[in-house]
Amino acid sequence: MDLTLETRELNGRTIVAVAGEIDVYTAPKLRDRITELVAAGSYHIVVDMEAVEFLDSTGLGVLVGGLKKVRAHDGSLELVCHQDRLLKIFRITGLAKVFTIHASTDAVFA
Repeated sequence: MDLTLETRELNGRTIVAVAGEIDVYTAPKLRDRITELVAAGSYHIVVDMEAVEFLDSTGLGVLVGGLKKVRAHDGSLELVCHQDRLLKIFRITGLAKVFTIHASTDAVFA
């Protein structure tokens, strides 16, 4: 399965909608997009993972790396995720305490 990324601006934040699998083969694509956004001055990023079917440790590493990049600019990287199988990964790894995780994109702006 491939990874697709769609980026849009909404209320001062950059939303990156991710679909497919974030694994060792596709994670560099997401890492590169986050790096490009930060280099272009986008420091408040929301990664919408509603259409993500699989996430491995490489994908988690990319998200943590992205968080470090935006925090270096006093920014934020928040996640949209409501799938139990993905939320379980964040809980088990302790990353549920590191990331702000929203149930929907609308909840980000509530």
